[in-house]
Amino acid sequence: MTERQHNSLWKWIPSLYIAEGIPYCAVNTLPVLFYCELGISIPEITAWTGLLSLPWMIRPFWSPFVDIFSTKRKWTLAMQMLMTVCMLAVALCLPASFFFASTLSVFACMAFFSATHDIAADGFYMLALTERQQADFVGIRSTFYKVATVLGQGGLTLLAGYLERRGMHPAGAWSIVFYCLSALFFGIWLWHTRALPRLADDRPAGGKTVSDIVRNFGMTFVSFFRKRHIGAALAFMLLFRLPESMCAKMVAIFMKTPLAEGGLGLSLTEIGFANGTVGVIALLAGGVLGGIAIGHGGLRRWIWPMAAALALPCVVYCLLAIWRHSGFPFICVAIGFEQFGYGFGLTALMMYMIYFARGESETSHYAFCIAFSMAGIMLPGMAAGWIFERMAEFGFAGFSDGNVFEIYFWFVMICCITTFAACWIAMPSIRYITQYNKQTEIQ
Repeated sequence: MTERQHNSLWKWIPSLYIAEGIPYCAVNTLPVLFYCELGISIPEITAWTGLLSLPWMIRPFWSPFVDIFSTKRKWTLAMQMLMTVCMLAVALCLPASFFFASTLSVFACMAFFSATHDIAADGFYMLALTERQQADFVGIRSTFYKVATVLGQGGLTLLAGYLERRGMHPAGAWSIVFYCLSALFFGIWLWHTRALPRLADDRPAGGKTVSDIVRNFGMTFVSFFRKRHIGAALAFMLLFRLPESMCAKMVAIFMKTPLAEGGLGLSLTEIGFANGTVGVIALLAGGVLGGIAIGHGGLRRWIWPMAAALALPCVVYCLLAIWRHSGFPFICVAIGFEQFGYGFGLTALMMYMIYFARGESETSHYAFCIAFSMAGIMLPGMAAGWIFERMAEFGFAGFSDGNVFEIYFWFVMICCITTFAACWIAMPSIRYITQYNKQTEIQ
């Protein structure tokens, strides 16, 4: 790779993966906070915002069609412009009386556009770079996706918090956040119209029809369910993260709920720093350490420690619910500890899916694994608010002073049993896939 080629890649790869990361946060994280501020009930928040992750889960079903209609460059630019329009629409709808239905509809569209953008952008990246260049830039793309996560979960929440501290109504503050986001994405789109190279190989796949794609997809889908230990694998993918899935939406609500109602009573600025900055950085650090651990000891050695690291630190939310007046530094340490454990433990699931997908149709099978693991987060997360409300109705007057958040997080700790049960169910498949991968590497 010449210096000129290397520099040209730097012009668009960082911004491309920032454009992948920010919409995911904008759709899956931010609505929980502002719907909570604007008075939407907890069951509605968890159910509807949880459903918004569906397009990322099912994107393997329409990803083949991106190849036959237009070029990946055009798909990427079109989706960026459509997401820009969606962000502008959210900003316009938030101050309206019908904000909940209207913003949810726009977020659903943005989720679909973002998932399609990810398909096209990743495909464009693989076309534009040689295998050597991809190896050189794999850390760069990952880093800037993580930068986007910190910006999306931390920076945008901090901005909304700053505006509210200046006396602005939550709807107005979040509206300005989305105006800024729309302007940022318009700038990214404008930059990419010039910076994304026009590739000779980037053209619609010839000789393929819709019926061919449907038939091939069906064959690949069936072959996935014929893989050895498929039942144990599905159980592992769906259940391994159950405790975290029950916490995912509820933690932000717990942080925002006033102290008098059993929450932590944090401001948006504090949430943006604790959850969106400290938490995300700890999550990434845990993932890095998890990758190093598995690289040296292997999945079979680390599966049980990683299961414990993922599940058991959820107890910090029980402690925070008990000691709600413990102070902001303690809250930051607790959240960092839990997220570090989650990042460390998540490595086991990611490595398991990589190993399980090896063989025929590896790329498609890995996409199916990702879809099932996302279902394991989405479905329990959607039910979390309903479970919380049922607990509130039941009462528990003689337990924990009736603090429903404390009761709920102890329930999450009981759910930790499923993480260890999933590992026990999957142990025969773990032994098989690790042995299979050793043989494959030798060959």
